[in-house]
Amino acid sequence: MPLQNLVGYFNDRFGQEHRSSFRPFILEEGKISALFGPIKIGSVFSPIRQALKPSEIIGHAAKLKVSTHEVQHLYSDEIENLLANQPHQVSDFESIINFDRLSRTVHMLNYLPLTHLQGALFVEVDPRHILGIKQDHGAYFEEVIRQCGLETKNVVIVMPVNSHYARHYQELITGLDNYRRRGYQIALKFDYVAQESQSFELISKLSPNYVSLSARHLEQVRDNALFEKLRDLKALVASSGGKTILQQIDQKRSESLARNTNFDLVQGSYYERPSASVFFPESADIGVGAHG
Repeated sequence: MPLQNLVGYFNDRFGQEHRSSFRPFILEEGKISALFGPIKIGSVFSPIRQALKPSEIIGHAAKLKVSTHEVQHLYSDEIENLLANQPHQVSDFESIINFDRLSRTVHMLNYLPLTHLQGALFVEVDPRHILGIKQDHGAYFEEVIRQCGLETKNVVIVMPVNSHYARHYQELITGLDNYRRRGYQIALKFDYVAQESQSFELISKLSPNYVSLSARHLEQVRDNALFEKLRDLKALVASSGGKTILQQIDQKRSESLARNTNFDLVQGSYYERPSASVFFPESADIGVGAHG
């Protein structure tokens, strides 16, 4: 189905669900965006690469591109922090659910031109969204995916792990298991496994397909046991068939850390610079491998 028709379909669906004439989805110059209050949200896709063969891309991480209606750019991290850092009461869950659904629909529509590469799309889901939905997690997004002619197995649901929600871990595991039963892959996203026992227990119970850490955060960590902890994490994830990702790699030292601690996958601006071509042999195909 052409993008314009899909935009019309989702605008009609939004109007029916909310009993409103407001049409949030916009198609401009081949890109989809959506209006949410005073902001416009779009998509940026960052390649996720094999750590030892960065020319091989296995999927893309979807990030928010946020602007005002006057298209004054805001850094996506700022708006995401505003939404994710402070836990809210249940009464606020509905707006979080609506925002999550709107942003994931935008990501899916914008990802369609890349689907021929057969890679996985990594999309974040706010923990409050998972807690706010009592059953059938992923059903709404599954309809979006199917309407776009795709399958849930190519979508990775990424949940940021926040200590604020530690007492809700069992509910979150149940919700993520619901996504998994619908065919989605599951990822846990940490800044750093500061609470090793608690974090490792969560990983052991869930057995996610992926566990990611932030290289930017690790650069700020002063921990003599860092390498050992990262290797322990790698072993734990691998024991259930999962893979580790080091994200937000901006510098050579973080790239070296990923290789020295045997991370499976990497992502970051370091690999997008022209100078990074030294990692890509001239004979290599910069393609996307199928992903299981």
